[in-house]
Amino acid sequence: MQTYIAQKPKTLGKVLIGLGLFFVFLLLILPLTLIFVSAFRGGWELFTSNLLDKDMLAAIRLTLWVALLTVPVNLVFGTLIAWCVTKFQFTGRKLLIAFIDAPYAISPVVAGLCYLLLYGNQSWLGGWLDSQGIQVIFAWPVIVLVTIFVTSPYVARELIPLMEAQGSEEEEAAMVLGASGLRMFLCVTLPNIKWALLYGTVLTTARAVGEFGSVAVVSGAIRGHTNTLPLHVQLLQQDYNSVGAFTAALLLASIALLTLILKTIFEYLQNRKLSGSLH
Repeated sequence: MQTYIAQKPKTLGKVLIGLGLFFVFLLLILPLTLIFVSAFRGGWELFTSNLLDKDMLAAIRLTLWVALLTVPVNLVFGTLIAWCVTKFQFTGRKLLIAFIDAPYAISPVVAGLCYLLLYGNQSWLGGWLDSQGIQVIFAWPVIVLVTIFVTSPYVARELIPLMEAQGSEEEEAAMVLGASGLRMFLCVTLPNIKWALLYGTVLTTARAVGEFGSVAVVSGAIRGHTNTLPLHVQLLQQDYNSVGAFTAALLLASIALLTLILKTIFEYLQNRKLSGSLH
Protein backbone atom coordinates (compact mmCIF):
# COMPACT_ATOMS: atom_id res chain seq x y z
CA MET A 1 0.00 0.00 0.00
CA GLN A 2 1.39 3.35 -1.07
CA THR A 3 1.87 5.86 1.74
CA TYR A 4 1.52 9.57 1.17
CA ILE A 5 3.49 11.93 3.39
CA ALA A 6 1.95 15.30 4.09
CA GLN A 7 4.15 18.18 2.95
CA LYS A 8 4.52 21.61 4.46
CA PRO A 9 2.41 24.17 2.62
CA LYS A 10 4.12 26.58 0.26
CA THR A 11 3.18 30.24 -0.20
CA LEU A 12 -0.10 29.58 -2.02
CA GLY A 13 -0.98 26.87 0.49
CA LYS A 14 -0.35 29.21 3.40
CA VAL A 15 -2.60 31.85 1.82
CA LEU A 16 -5.41 29.33 1.34
CA ILE A 17 -5.03 28.05 4.90
CA GLY A 18 -5.10 31.62 6.20
CA LEU A 19 -8.28 32.37 4.21
CA GLY A 20 -9.87 29.17 5.51
CA LEU A 21 -9.07 30.05 9.11
CA PHE A 22 -10.34 33.59 8.60
CA PHE A 23 -13.71 32.42 7.28
CA VAL A 24 -14.00 29.81 10.04
CA PHE A 25 -13.42 32.56 12.61
CA LEU A 26 -15.77 35.01 10.87
CA LEU A 27 -18.65 32.61 10.18
CA LEU A 28 -18.42 30.14 13.08
CA ILE A 29 -16.23 31.12 16.02
CA LEU A 30 -17.20 34.81 16.20
CA PRO A 31 -21.01 34.25 16.17
CA LEU A 32 -20.72 31.52 18.83
CA THR A 33 -18.55 33.78 20.97
CA LEU A 34 -21.05 36.63 20.66
CA ILE A 35 -23.86 34.30 21.80
CA PHE A 36 -21.95 33.51 25.00
CA VAL A 37 -21.08 37.18 25.58
CA SER A 38 -24.63 38.39 24.92
CA ALA A 39 -26.19 35.78 27.21
CA PHE A 40 -24.17 37.15 30.15
CA ARG A 41 -24.42 40.79 29.11
CA GLY A 42 -26.85 41.60 31.90
CA GLY A 43 -24.86 39.76 34.55
CA TRP A 44 -25.14 36.37 36.20
CA GLU A 45 -28.37 37.19 38.04
CA LEU A 46 -30.25 38.15 34.87
CA PHE A 47 -28.90 35.07 33.09
CA THR A 48 -30.06 32.83 35.94
CA SER A 49 -33.45 34.56 36.03
CA ASN A 50 -33.99 33.91 32.33
CA LEU A 51 -32.71 30.37 32.60
CA LEU A 52 -35.06 29.49 35.47
CA ASP A 53 -38.09 31.18 33.95
CA LYS A 54 -41.04 28.77 33.91
CA ASP A 55 -41.57 29.10 30.16
CA MET A 56 -37.87 28.49 29.54
CA LEU A 57 -37.91 25.38 31.73
CA ALA A 58 -41.05 24.15 29.98
CA ALA A 59 -39.34 24.62 26.59
CA ILE A 60 -36.26 22.73 27.79
CA ARG A 61 -38.37 19.86 29.13
CA LEU A 62 -40.37 19.57 25.91
CA THR A 63 -37.23 19.71 23.75
CA LEU A 64 -35.55 16.94 25.76
CA TRP A 65 -38.77 14.89 25.80
CA VAL A 66 -39.06 15.11 22.00
CA ALA A 67 -35.41 14.08 21.59
CA LEU A 68 -35.86 11.24 24.07
CA LEU A 69 -38.71 9.82 21.99
CA THR A 70 -37.25 10.59 18.57
CA VAL A 71 -33.77 9.14 18.92
CA PRO A 72 -34.71 5.53 19.88
CA VAL A 73 -37.29 5.36 17.07
CA ASN A 74 -34.77 6.49 14.47
CA LEU A 75 -32.09 4.28 15.99
CA VAL A 76 -34.21 1.17 15.43
CA PHE A 77 -35.65 2.38 12.12
CA GLY A 78 -32.25 3.39 10.70
CA THR A 79 -30.60 0.12 11.70
CA LEU A 80 -33.40 -1.98 10.18
CA ILE A 81 -33.43 0.01 6.94
CA ALA A 82 -29.64 -0.15 6.64
CA TRP A 83 -29.75 -3.91 7.27
CA CYS A 84 -32.43 -4.41 4.60
CA VAL A 85 -30.75 -2.44 1.81
CA THR A 86 -27.23 -3.78 2.44
CA LYS A 87 -27.89 -7.46 3.18
CA PHE A 88 -30.64 -8.19 0.64
CA GLN A 89 -31.22 -7.58 -3.07
CA PHE A 90 -34.90 -7.00 -3.88
CA THR A 91 -37.12 -5.13 -6.31
CA GLY A 92 -37.52 -1.52 -5.28
CA ARG A 93 -34.25 -1.38 -3.31
CA LYS A 94 -33.03 1.76 -5.12
CA LEU A 95 -36.43 3.38 -4.63
CA LEU A 96 -36.29 2.65 -0.90
CA ILE A 97 -32.86 4.27 -0.66
CA ALA A 98 -34.24 7.31 -2.48
CA PHE A 99 -37.10 7.54 0.02
CA ILE A 100 -34.56 7.44 2.86
CA ASP A 101 -32.99 10.60 1.42
CA ALA A 102 -36.35 12.37 0.96
CA PRO A 103 -36.18 14.35 4.26
CA TYR A 104 -32.87 15.83 3.06
CA ALA A 105 -34.55 17.26 -0.05
CA ILE A 106 -37.92 18.28 1.42
CA SER A 107 -38.02 21.56 3.30
CA PRO A 108 -38.93 21.12 7.00
CA VAL A 109 -41.68 23.71 6.51
CA VAL A 110 -43.19 21.58 3.73
CA ALA A 111 -42.94 18.52 5.97
CA GLY A 112 -44.80 20.42 8.70
CA LEU A 113 -47.54 21.40 6.26
CA CYS A 114 -47.90 17.78 5.14
CA TYR A 115 -48.42 16.66 8.73
CA LEU A 116 -50.81 19.54 9.28
CA LEU A 117 -52.92 18.34 6.34
CA LEU A 118 -52.72 14.73 7.50
CA TYR A 119 -53.57 15.22 11.17
CA GLY A 120 -55.53 18.48 11.03
CA ASN A 121 -59.19 18.51 12.02
CA GLN A 122 -60.20 18.97 8.37
CA SER A 123 -58.69 15.61 7.33
CA TRP A 124 -60.47 12.29 7.86
CA LEU A 125 -57.65 10.96 10.06
CA GLY A 126 -57.34 14.11 12.14
CA GLY A 127 -61.11 14.38 12.48
CA TRP A 128 -61.40 10.76 13.60
CA LEU A 129 -58.60 11.19 16.16
CA ASP A 130 -60.25 14.35 17.46
CA SER A 131 -63.57 12.51 17.85
CA GLN A 132 -61.75 9.92 19.95
CA GLY A 133 -60.37 12.65 22.21
CA ILE A 134 -56.82 12.30 20.85
CA GLN A 135 -55.16 15.65 20.11
CA VAL A 136 -52.25 15.44 17.70
CA ILE A 137 -51.99 18.84 16.06
CA PHE A 138 -50.84 21.67 18.36
CA ALA A 139 -49.68 19.08 20.90
CA TRP A 140 -46.45 17.23 21.64
CA PRO A 141 -47.31 14.07 19.59
CA VAL A 142 -47.16 15.93 16.28
CA ILE A 143 -43.89 17.60 17.32
CA VAL A 144 -42.44 14.13 17.84
CA LEU A 145 -43.80 12.94 14.48
CA VAL A 146 -42.35 15.78 12.42
CA THR A 147 -39.05 15.54 14.28
CA ILE A 148 -38.85 11.82 13.52
CA PHE A 149 -39.47 12.65 9.86
CA VAL A 150 -36.72 15.26 9.51
CA THR A 151 -34.18 13.19 11.47
CA SER A 152 -34.98 9.79 9.95
CA PRO A 153 -32.06 9.61 7.44
CA TYR A 154 -29.15 10.24 9.80
CA VAL A 155 -28.62 6.81 11.36
CA ALA A 156 -29.38 4.92 8.14
CA ARG A 157 -27.08 7.12 6.08
CA GLU A 158 -24.20 6.56 8.49
CA LEU A 159 -24.68 2.80 8.50
CA ILE A 160 -25.37 2.02 4.84
CA PRO A 161 -21.91 2.88 3.37
CA LEU A 162 -20.14 1.12 6.24
CA MET A 163 -22.25 -2.04 6.04
CA GLU A 164 -21.86 -2.14 2.26
CA ALA A 165 -18.07 -1.89 2.61
CA GLN A 166 -17.97 -4.63 5.25
CA GLY A 167 -20.00 -7.09 3.20
CA SER A 168 -21.90 -10.10 4.54
CA GLU A 169 -19.16 -12.71 4.88
CA GLU A 170 -18.95 -12.59 8.68
CA GLU A 171 -22.73 -12.80 9.10
CA GLU A 172 -22.93 -15.71 6.66
CA ALA A 173 -20.17 -17.53 8.55
CA ALA A 174 -22.03 -17.02 11.82
CA MET A 175 -25.22 -18.44 10.28
CA VAL A 176 -23.33 -21.46 8.98
CA LEU A 177 -21.99 -22.07 12.50
CA GLY A 178 -25.55 -22.15 13.81
CA ALA A 179 -25.99 -18.66 15.27
CA SER A 180 -29.53 -17.32 15.45
CA GLY A 181 -30.42 -14.02 13.76
CA LEU A 182 -30.42 -12.10 17.05
CA ARG A 183 -27.14 -13.62 18.23
CA MET A 184 -25.53 -12.93 14.86
CA PHE A 185 -26.58 -9.28 15.05
CA LEU A 186 -25.43 -8.80 18.66
CA CYS A 187 -22.12 -10.65 18.34
CA VAL A 188 -21.08 -9.94 14.75
CA THR A 189 -22.92 -7.01 13.17
CA LEU A 190 -23.27 -4.68 16.15
CA PRO A 191 -19.56 -4.63 17.12
CA ASN A 192 -18.69 -3.74 13.51
CA ILE A 193 -21.12 -0.83 13.26
CA LYS A 194 -21.17 0.47 16.83
CA TRP A 195 -19.14 3.64 16.23
CA ALA A 196 -21.13 4.59 13.13
CA LEU A 197 -24.32 3.85 15.08
CA LEU A 198 -23.24 6.15 17.90
CA TYR A 199 -22.20 8.80 15.39
CA GLY A 200 -25.60 8.68 13.71
CA THR A 201 -27.30 8.82 17.10
CA VAL A 202 -25.38 11.96 18.04
CA LEU A 203 -26.33 13.64 14.76
CA THR A 204 -29.96 12.64 15.21
CA THR A 205 -30.00 14.06 18.73
CA ALA A 206 -28.51 17.37 17.63
CA ARG A 207 -30.97 17.68 14.74
CA ALA A 208 -33.93 16.78 16.96
CA VAL A 209 -32.98 19.35 19.59
CA GLY A 210 -32.46 22.13 17.05
CA GLU A 211 -35.42 21.50 14.71
CA PHE A 212 -37.38 24.67 14.03
CA GLY A 213 -39.19 24.85 10.67
CA SER A 214 -41.47 21.84 10.80
CA VAL A 215 -42.18 22.27 14.52
CA ALA A 216 -43.12 25.93 14.00
CA VAL A 217 -45.81 24.89 11.51
CA VAL A 218 -47.54 22.19 13.59
CA SER A 219 -46.97 23.14 17.22
CA GLY A 220 -48.73 26.48 17.54
CA ALA A 221 -45.82 27.66 19.74
CA ILE A 222 -48.00 27.78 22.86
CA ARG A 223 -45.89 29.07 25.74
CA GLY A 224 -45.37 26.45 28.41
CA HIS A 225 -47.02 23.73 26.34
CA THR A 226 -45.86 23.30 22.72
CA ASN A 227 -42.97 25.74 22.68
CA THR A 228 -39.64 24.03 22.08
CA LEU A 229 -36.30 25.69 22.79
CA PRO A 230 -35.66 26.89 19.20
CA LEU A 231 -39.18 28.36 19.05
CA HIS A 232 -38.63 29.97 22.44
CA VAL A 233 -35.60 31.83 21.07
CA GLN A 234 -37.81 33.41 18.42
CA LEU A 235 -40.59 34.29 20.88
CA LEU A 236 -38.17 35.92 23.31
CA GLN A 237 -36.62 37.93 20.49
CA GLN A 238 -40.10 39.10 19.43
CA ASP A 239 -40.72 40.15 23.04
CA TYR A 240 -37.55 42.29 22.86
CA ASN A 241 -35.98 40.12 25.56
CA SER A 242 -32.65 39.78 23.81
CA VAL A 243 -30.80 38.51 26.89
CA GLY A 244 -33.40 35.78 27.36
CA ALA A 245 -33.21 34.89 23.66
CA PHE A 246 -29.42 34.63 23.85
CA THR A 247 -29.74 32.53 27.01
CA ALA A 248 -31.90 30.01 25.15
CA ALA A 249 -29.54 30.22 22.17
CA LEU A 250 -26.63 29.56 24.52
CA LEU A 251 -28.25 26.29 25.59
CA LEU A 252 -28.68 25.25 21.96
CA ALA A 253 -25.11 26.30 21.12
CA SER A 254 -23.78 24.31 24.09
CA ILE A 255 -25.61 21.24 22.85
CA ALA A 256 -24.16 21.83 19.38
CA LEU A 257 -20.61 22.11 20.78
CA LEU A 258 -21.08 18.94 22.82
CA THR A 259 -22.33 17.23 19.67
CA LEU A 260 -19.27 18.42 17.77
CA ILE A 261 -16.96 17.01 20.45
CA LEU A 262 -18.76 13.65 20.48
CA LYS A 263 -18.80 13.57 16.67
CA THR A 264 -15.04 14.15 16.55
CA ILE A 265 -14.41 11.40 19.10
CA PHE A 266 -16.59 8.89 17.26
CA GLU A 267 -15.00 9.77 13.91
CA TYR A 268 -11.55 9.22 15.40
CA LEU A 269 -12.50 5.89 16.93
CA GLN A 270 -14.17 4.70 13.75
CA ASN A 271 -11.21 5.74 11.55
CA ARG A 272 -8.81 4.04 13.94
CA LYS A 273 -10.87 0.85 13.75
CA LEU A 274 -10.95 0.99 9.96
CA SER A 275 -7.21 1.64 9.70
CA GLY A 276 -6.55 -1.22 12.13
CA SER A 277 -8.66 -3.60 10.05
CA LEU A 278 -6.75 -2.61 6.89
CA HIS A 279 -3.46 -3.55 8.51
